[in-house]
Amino acid sequence: MDFITAFRRERRYIYLTTALGILACVCVLYAVREFAWYSLLIGLLAAGLFAAMVLVIRDHRDQTPEPDLSGTPEDLIHRLFDRYARRSLIWLLVVWLLVLSVVLGVVHLSFYYSALEILGNLSTAALRLLIGAFFLVVNLRKLRLLQRWWQPEKWGMLRREYRFILITGGVFLLLAIGLCYGFERIFVLDISAFFLALFAIWIVIYSFTRLNRCTYSTRNHARAVLAVVLSVSLLLGAYKFLSRDLWLTQPYINTIPYLYEGENEISYDEATGVYTMTKADRSDFRILQLTDIHLGGSALCFDKDLKALQAIYALLEATRPDLVVVTGDLSYPVGLSSFSFNNTAPVQQFAAFMRNTGIPWAFTYGNHDTESYAATDTSGLQALYQSLSWDTSHTLLYPYVQPDVYGRNNQLIEIRRADGRLNQAIFLIDSNAYTGEGFNKYDYIHDDQVEWYRQQILRLNQEARETVPSLVFFHIPLQEYQTAYDLYEQGSDEVRYYFGVKGHEVGASEHPSSLFEAAKELGSTTGMFCGHNHLNNYSIEYEGIRLTYGMSIDYLATPGIARMTEQRGGTLITVHDDGSSEISQVPLNSLEQP
Repeated sequence: MDFITAFRRERRYIYLTTALGILACVCVLYAVREFAWYSLLIGLLAAGLFAAMVLVIRDHRDQTPEPDLSGTPEDLIHRLFDRYARRSLIWLLVVWLLVLSVVLGVVHLSFYYSALEILGNLSTAALRLLIGAFFLVVNLRKLRLLQRWWQPEKWGMLRREYRFILITGGVFLLLAIGLCYGFERIFVLDISAFFLALFAIWIVIYSFTRLNRCTYSTRNHARAVLAVVLSVSLLLGAYKFLSRDLWLTQPYINTIPYLYEGENEISYDEATGVYTMTKADRSDFRILQLTDIHLGGSALCFDKDLKALQAIYALLEATRPDLVVVTGDLSYPVGLSSFSFNNTAPVQQFAAFMRNTGIPWAFTYGNHDTESYAATDTSGLQALYQSLSWDTSHTLLYPYVQPDVYGRNNQLIEIRRADGRLNQAIFLIDSNAYTGEGFNKYDYIHDDQVEWYRQQILRLNQEARETVPSLVFFHIPLQEYQTAYDLYEQGSDEVRYYFGVKGHEVGASEHPSSLFEAAKELGSTTGMFCGHNHLNNYSIEYEGIRLTYGMSIDYLATPGIARMTEQRGGTLITVHDDGSSEISQVPLNSLEQP
């Protein structure tokens, strides 16, 4: 077999087996992070396939004669060696830069998070590291293949360069770790970013001074290396900058006065995670639904964040609610739109804003709050909400324990009369985010969540010895929102229209949820409230249940929405002492703006 044919064949094996090995690592990493047995199974299968491929290739090599190099030009082999030598050195340098990024990230997070939370936060960084490792391993294996077939005299020099990079990088890494642990808490700027920039500069210097020491060609490729390193450094730097906490709205938040006028007593059951709000008298209980606030938290969307908070303050001042329910998408960590990947700063800013008003508030997750590319994952965001909750703020009603069902947050808030009887059960149910079956394939409320809702209603009914009144809040609409509106457009008497418009397609999941049927069967829930589609704000009663889209706040996410006004506002639910309720829109343009 001639050299070219044999090399191309071996190159295919190299790509395949390396990809399988990296896939196994990715699956195991994901399984450890999510405790997902199916991902671990896929990882083990990939690892088994990888091992089988290695054995097959080894056996094949033993039976296949070495290629004939007699007719192969030496210049061709020199060019191949130079190509993979340079690439392996470049990728080794890049991988060291990624390793430094990951390790310094662990050092920084170790001051604030547990080991499991650190693992979740670094999963994206680890994936970048594995991608870099793929290209490094591929080029190293190609070099080993050339070395096995042909003994280049430059091979010894190349190995010395590998050792030089590994030793230099290791010393730099240990020095950076030591200085980070020693001085992290006294530096105003991010010390890890400083070391990453310093190492990137060293890579550039190395590429100009030592890159060609072990190659046959004297052609300088330092500019290409410089371009690669600058690109990687800019991407890492941009992501790190866009993931920073920016508190540009804080001066405005500091001016927010105390607004709460309620005298309701609030208690928390540590065993069940249920908050109870007991009214002081027989007056109405006012709930203000806010949805799709979409705070970006970056310098480039500061003006829109400020407008969103000013709009919310105007709504709070006008309605003076006893409880605010935010139905998802409080933050918007979508880099190209908000110029931020940070999903914690908006939460902290809004919590500070609400703490100043003194008004109790609760929250359901939306699809954007825990985007996969956001700086903080679901577990980190849950920990943040709990740290800002009732024990700390005395305004946020976020549970410290969760029911053992699907979703990020499913909770019950009980509104009780002064004599202790239940006035209204408020369910906040996670409609989840994405199914993972394709781009923007929205998730739904799963069957075990519906069963939890059912059991809570039955328990409350049994305690009260009657059917209790309840309201349900979530982010992504049920399919029944579309069904009801279609019937309305057809002029059907099966629905009753109250108010609002449909300015956008109903963004329900393709998977049907059993929540509506369960609610209809139980006869407890009189109203359901969602967000998600910012231009929809209609309210329609269908089969005895009122389906309401909340008016959105969004100034940022939907293109051109900052200039729109008709859809922006809140939804006020007034719960009377007999358990009945009234729902009305509070358009922002109907209020006097500051």
